[in-house]
Amino acid sequence: MARKVILDVDPGVSDALAICLALNEPEFEVIAVTATGGNVTPRIASRNVQAIIEHLDPPRWPRIGFADEQQPLHTDGRELWGPDGLCGASLRIAELHQQHPSLKVLAEEIRADPGGVTVIAGGPLSNLAAAFQYDPDLALQLGHLIIVGGTLSGPGDVTAAAEFNIHCDPESAQRVFRSPATTTLLPRDVTSRAAMTFDLLNYLPDERTNAGRLLRAIVPGAFQAFRQRLGLEGMYVPEAVAVAVAANPNLVDAEAFPCDVEVEGTITRGATVIDRRPRTPDRPNMDVAIDIDAAAVVDYIQRGQQRAV
Repeated sequence: MARKVILDVDPGVSDALAICLALNEPEFEVIAVTATGGNVTPRIASRNVQAIIEHLDPPRWPRIGFADEQQPLHTDGRELWGPDGLCGASLRIAELHQQHPSLKVLAEEIRADPGGVTVIAGGPLSNLAAAFQYDPDLALQLGHLIIVGGTLSGPGDVTAAAEFNIHCDPESAQRVFRSPATTTLLPRDVTSRAAMTFDLLNYLPDERTNAGRLLRAIVPGAFQAFRQRLGLEGMYVPEAVAVAVAANPNLVDAEAFPCDVEVEGTITRGATVIDRRPRTPDRPNMDVAIDIDAAAVVDYIQRGQQRAV
């Protein structure tokens, strides 16, 4: 039986790749894609989630969750991804008469199948923190939470100490880290080992397919943005890496550690604190990826694009 999966994302081209991969992963039943602000504002994130699903038009549509427009965010990723988050693709969408909040979609789907849902959190953790506060038992009903964020040994990418997703809303991240959810953390400095090269362009689906038209509209611009703004001849795709790991957990080596988030430091706000001391009074609260089979992850992502239609 396919595993039920929810993607909680802030698209972003990497998030669009992840959605495409997950929808075409035979081991998954993607029951929802929920939007959170992060790379772009909550309003644009919601629009992008809807646009991606509409343009992929999968045989079975997942539920779409819309981000809270009052979501507090300390930064965004528009300098990299452009004002629309999708490198200027300007995707058209239909007007939806009913827009269900991401918090509501997450809570309903997790409660409907206790222990049976995996959530891949590819953006700030605002939605999950709100959902856990709304329903205190929800964290225990969640089967598995995979968090894209933080760093294992640094540095950050927004500040010297903090990674983007955690820095955007560190208070929410701290609440989720301290929750009893069964959690795997995929730190930035681990997922970045599986960076995509320009070879990915050779694996994009045929332009006559829905996925081909979408990805060919956004992926080249993402490579260009990484080159122009970061000086990189490639692209980091941590959300797509998370889908690969969700489908094949043996692609990472993970160890259990006590983990928390700094919310008060002047220069360390949003830093992920992973206690790797040999002896610590704190109990481990999540599994942390410490290494990754980068070649196998890249292969999975490339082959996954060819499954898309």
